[in-house]
This record gives sequence, structure tokens and C-alpha cells, in this order.
Amino acid sequence: MRLTDKISIITGAGQGIGRATALKFASEGAKVAVCDINVNAADDTASAVREAGGEAAAFYIDVTD
Repeated sequence: MRLTDKISIITGAGQGIGRATALKFASEGAKVAVCDINVNAADDTASAVREAGGEAAAFYIDVTD
């Protein structure tokens, strides 16, 4: 658990590499802020993290704004 007591902010976490990163960081003990322009995808990733025993919250983020 290398990331215990750390908070990770991951953009593009709704799918692909961002989703995999969010799940991996959570498995290492991090609390994850799942950020994506597609809030439904972010919610799905946050749910997957919580189902795996981690802590996560989903946020709508548009990094181009």
C-alpha cells in the first residue's frame, strides 16, 4: 500500500488509461478524485473503485476550460 493517506486527482479517469490508473492508485491505498468531462463515465469509475474497497469521488472536469 504505497499510496496510503495520499489523495490522487486523475483527469480522464472515466475510461481507458485514466480509469486503469484510478483503479491502480486506489488498490495502492490512495483516495481518488475521478475527474472527466463525461460525468457518467467518472461515476462508473468511482463506483468500480468503491466496489473494490477503495475511496473515490467523481467530478465533472473540462481541462480545456
